[in-house]
Amino acid sequence: MIDALAGPGQAEADALSPAALLALARSRKAAEDRAAADLLKIAAQWADLHPPESIHSAAAFTVAGSEHEEPIAGDGCPLVAEFCIAELGTVLGISTVAAKKLIGHALELRHRLPRLWAQVQAGRAPAWRARLVAETTIHSAPALTRDAARFVDAQVAAVAGRIGTAQLDRLVAETIKRFDLAAADPASDPEDGYLHVDPRHVTIHDEDVHFAGTVRLEAELGLADAIDLENAVAHGAAAQKALGSAESLDSRRAAALGDLARTQTALDLFSQGSTGVTAEDGDGLPAAREVVLHAHFDATPAPDGSTVFGSTGRLEERQRLVLLDQLRSWCADSRTKITVKPVIDLNIDLSSPAYAVPDRIREQIILRDQTCVFPWCTRPARACDVDHVVEFDHQADAEGREQPGPTATSNLAALCRSHHRLKTHSAWRYDVIAPGVFEWTSPHGHRYRRDRTGTTALDPPDPGPPRIPHQRRP
Repeated sequence: MIDALAGPGQAEADALSPAALLALARSRKAAEDRAAADLLKIAAQWADLHPPESIHSAAAFTVAGSEHEEPIAGDGCPLVAEFCIAELGTVLGISTVAAKKLIGHALELRHRLPRLWAQVQAGRAPAWRARLVAETTIHSAPALTRDAARFVDAQVAAVAGRIGTAQLDRLVAETIKRFDLAAADPASDPEDGYLHVDPRHVTIHDEDVHFAGTVRLEAELGLADAIDLENAVAHGAAAQKALGSAESLDSRRAAALGDLARTQTALDLFSQGSTGVTAEDGDGLPAAREVVLHAHFDATPAPDGSTVFGSTGRLEERQRLVLLDQLRSWCADSRTKITVKPVIDLNIDLSSPAYAVPDRIREQIILRDQTCVFPWCTRPARACDVDHVVEFDHQADAEGREQPGPTATSNLAALCRSHHRLKTHSAWRYDVIAPGVFEWTSPHGHRYRRDRTGTTALDPPDPGPPRIPHQRRP
């Protein structure tokens, strides 16, 4: 029955019986699982073909909240060349970070979780569950040794990968204790021998913004800190009510928490130390910072000479929608500083004779590109480098030649640091097709167009060997 339903069109599928539809759904799910397992194998084989030349060119990534880079897979897995990741990611239509995770999970499963890897390849465990286990064992703190990872593998494989996140966390904690991995961890308690994991954290889920312009905040605090915070929030909510606020208690408590962020930044941090050091003494402690948001709204002149703004705009931070009413409420706060910048024409070509990019040109590039212009990269342009698409020739002026790579809008693009290095040190190249429109070519000949609407894969690559990295382009 399943073979007979291998490829029905929409019309044929609409005419199927309930039993036949269920059989079709089951076959499609099996095909999806098989494809996911194959993709893991392909990712591992891609890594095998691209070992790094040295430890300094091994791929790694920075995890949010971490102060250092982490390898893409655990101890015992082979290293992978940094610049090979982007090629696989662009072919799959995913970001370089997502491609790093895919390759890391594949290597972790094949080398440190071999039983679970075998089950995935045999179709007895879904790839997504196996990747959940791999993600946990890769980033366990403290790090799992190869033997510890094999212990986790044996336990998970025994239930064919059917394990939830809570069970997985408990299993990893038990493994850390069993293999005494926390012996050198100052957070562990040597007297009672039990592993102590500090659960304190503050997480702002700013990737998931509600249409009302709110985000979810999750935190776990020390008891004393939690009681102090509760008292401060309750006091702020009561103060708002006393001042005439008609908002609900929950809304006032949320606003009170925001007030704490703006008014309690670093009141006594510089003067409470035993030495009495102040901020002016240069003790190296960070000073309080202003929060800067960049909101863009369309404005049209009215017949009476006033300016009418659109009801919705774009917030550069996280590339989110912002409502005009929300912006007005933020601006109503007496502690808010408002700066209105002149309109920048994105269609004119600004230029400078020097190599350094002036602020006015940098701002134009940021507003035009919005994000890094590498295929499928979403890093905001304001956090990116401004790259000369055609290399700036520092000797051209001295030798009386025309500058081949001018510092001009038509020759500049926003690139995040990772993809800026990729363009500089590998065989990736790109050209300007139109203002804000770029065409990339990978080392294996794959072509992609990137503009403000996103990334489009172009014609299939031409046959032939890939270009040699580091060769100078004309």
